[in-house]
Amino acid sequence: MTLLLLLATSLFAVLALSGTAQAADGDRTVVGTLRNSADDNAPVPGVTVNVETSDGGQYTAESDDEGRFEVAVPASDSGTLTVSLDTDTLPEGVDLREGAPDTLKPTGSLSTVTANFALGPDDRQVSTKWDQVPQLLYNGLLFGIVLSLGALGLSMVFGTTGLTNFSHGELVTFGAVMTYMGNRVFGLPIMVAVLMAVVLSAGFGWLNDKALWAPLRRRGTGLIAMMIVSIGLQFLLRNLYQYFTGGRALTYREYVTPAGRDAFGLFTYTTRDLLIIVVSVLTLVAVTLALQFTRLGRATRAVSDNPALAASTGINVSRVITTVWVFGAALAGLGGAFLGYSQSVTYQLGAQVLLLIFAATCVGGLGSIWGAMLGSIIIGLFVETSTLLIPSELKYAGAMILLIVVLLFRPQGLLGRAQRIG
Repeated sequence: MTLLLLLATSLFAVLALSGTAQAADGDRTVVGTLRNSADDNAPVPGVTVNVETSDGGQYTAESDDEGRFEVAVPASDSGTLTVSLDTDTLPEGVDLREGAPDTLKPTGSLSTVTANFALGPDDRQVSTKWDQVPQLLYNGLLFGIVLSLGALGLSMVFGTTGLTNFSHGELVTFGAVMTYMGNRVFGLPIMVAVLMAVVLSAGFGWLNDKALWAPLRRRGTGLIAMMIVSIGLQFLLRNLYQYFTGGRALTYREYVTPAGRDAFGLFTYTTRDLLIIVVSVLTLVAVTLALQFTRLGRATRAVSDNPALAASTGINVSRVITTVWVFGAALAGLGGAFLGYSQSVTYQLGAQVLLLIFAATCVGGLGSIWGAMLGSIIIGLFVETSTLLIPSELKYAGAMILLIVVLLFRPQGLLGRAQRIG
């Protein structure tokens, strides 16, 4: 019965997405900007760009005064794209860069495809991999701050219930999918869509506890059995997301490719990144202050330390756990909404970061609020900077190696408390 309730809620939550995602994202758009490096990257207008598909479709567009072009390919034409630059339409004095192709075959399943053609001489400065360190540190810090939202929610649930929740990653995906639905399907501004996603995520966390976890706790179900249930719930929700999104990588409508800004010649940042950092940090500070100084926060810490003793002092343990589920899911949803920018909105978004969330909470210390945040920052920095030494495809594996090393020398984590079991 509880699983049916969860299934019904998931169906309701993404029903609008299933009915309109095809209309919103079925069309593909090829975009790009033509700039001449020989003239201080001045825009090149009036150049024809042709798009052909393997199904025989042919579409064309001309770059505007800013050098931008946009070619719409209808959903009915789903063939492989070939984008070509008509070099005969290039203005006098503007040439294709030597060795650069005039025909591209972009791949991927995104609704917006970027095609870049190199015009003018190559005036780029060759840099070493160590010149990338400031940018990688910035990227790692940004990723770690966003990751800490999901890690904090997982740590709170574990601290109060002892449950290792493998379906926590699907709460992250839920936030991203709801943000996409609000922004793309309902046409809400992105910040309003994020707020809507956080509220819906909180409600989804409440339903998770009331419909599934609370009945299991009342029946005295062991933590191992509950962990196995969470694994089953993980696959159930992931398959639901895959069904209703069609397995495609979806993007938001706003601030997907904002202009970068230079920071003292060290790294590039965007206004979107700064907004994500500010909102995330303020949220983390608010949650930690609430846990430290509010009555509910003290009750939560009491339940985390000793549920039986907390109940004997008059604390409603069940209500505290439900509240923790609500806030934990809301934090995960907010993290998912922000991760939807860097990793696109896919049905397996949460699965991609779940092990990193586990690694962050374990490195920092299971059940420790500060440990979850510290571990997330460490994992984020390690994941990004490890690409200096290992291929980028293996950077997540590097985080697992770091987890193993930390647990070998400090099993309780960096900020965790050593406890004797048995």
